[in-house]
Amino acid sequence: MSGLYGSLSIALSSLFASQEALETTANNVANATTPGFTRQRPVLVPRDPVLFGNLTMGTGVDLQKLESLRDPILELRLNQGTQDQGKLDASLGALQQIEAMFSGTDSGIGDAISKFFDSVQQLSTDPSNMALRQGLLTAAGNLASAFNNAATNLQTQRANLDLNVSQTVGQVNNLTQQIAAVNQQIASLENSHQDAGAFVDQRTNLIRQLSGLVDVQVIQTEQSIALTTSNGTPLVSGVNSFQLSTQIGTDGMQHIFAETGEITASLTGGKLAGLLETRDQKIPALLGNLDQLAAGLATALNTAHRSGFDLNGNPGTDLFVPPPAGGVGAATALAVNITDPTLVAASSDGSVGSNGNLAVLSAVHDQAVVAGEKPLDFFSQVVFQAGSDTANASSDLNASNLILQQLQDQRNSVSGVSLDEEAANMVRYQTAYQAAARVITTVNDLLDVAVNLGRY
Repeated sequence: MSGLYGSLSIALSSLFASQEALETTANNVANATTPGFTRQRPVLVPRDPVLFGNLTMGTGVDLQKLESLRDPILELRLNQGTQDQGKLDASLGALQQIEAMFSGTDSGIGDAISKFFDSVQQLSTDPSNMALRQGLLTAAGNLASAFNNAATNLQTQRANLDLNVSQTVGQVNNLTQQIAAVNQQIASLENSHQDAGAFVDQRTNLIRQLSGLVDVQVIQTEQSIALTTSNGTPLVSGVNSFQLSTQIGTDGMQHIFAETGEITASLTGGKLAGLLETRDQKIPALLGNLDQLAAGLATALNTAHRSGFDLNGNPGTDLFVPPPAGGVGAATALAVNITDPTLVAASSDGSVGSNGNLAVLSAVHDQAVVAGEKPLDFFSQVVFQAGSDTANASSDLNASNLILQQLQDQRNSVSGVSLDEEAANMVRYQTAYQAAARVITTVNDLLDVAVNLGRY
């Protein structure tokens, strides 16, 4: 190819390449604030040259492809960071609700224990006073109610977390279906040698959302990608998605199943892991501690009460309903065993004015009733553990957010759109377009002269 027509062909190739580059730059600018967008860069390559004798002549330029600027390793680190953040965020939200149950200073179990022993001290000043006797029974009822309410609230929160687990599994299934559909679109475009960058960005965003819900591993295959959980449970393979399901287990809670079997205990990241950790570990541990305290306190007070005599001179009975064998469910079941104030065993010798057994009841305050600890000391440790777990989760979440933000900043430096850079590119491609157009105009004028040369 030579002559004016060759020059026209070269100019046209430059015109088309510059036009495509301008469109790419405009698209980058338009999506500068679009979350997850990956900027594109036009890759221009020279056309194959031709030989004329000893001369090698260029034949113009081609737009080889539009290159999406992304770092696969950085994307994987962002997925991992999102999994950590999702887990910690879910854990913190649940733990803050637990902490609120134990943070009151003028209500709750600790206050009820103190007021019960205060009522014992008040009765010791006048052991035959019916109002003071009724006050002791009322304080005992309030103590039982405090345990009942705390246990019921924890069980209600656990049920809410269980419902959240089922809803989150549904969200996981929805996202895996979308990712499989996008894989199909990407494969169709790539098979026809078209750019699939926009759909790859869409898939990346979907995977990031999925990472916030469950631990995800991305496996690159020859033609597409596959997604699994950290223990290898398949979620997506090419254009196929694999659904998770939930079933109620023997503990009354929803357990998560894949086609390969139950995976509840193997989930380590994302919102699901945080929900499951709080539902299956934190709350049962708290309930267990409350049961221990309720059982130990009730048993000790019952023993002390049976050692005395009531207002009728009869031996004392159990002050509280005896806790269940093994103590499981003691906090929920705790209840006062007597309602008649005359049955309060204040006397140590059966006489009406004796208050000797009230000293025995009062001594329970300083006895090691559970795990070698006094009642209030043990409960203080329970409250401290709840606060400590919340504080640690908050600190870990802040650190995770910071790491994730740093990773996002790194991604933006690679894949984000710089308006200053795009403005410079726009001027560069515009200048190239104008120059190519000028060449075409010049060649057209020369062709017009050549065609009409014989007329002059």
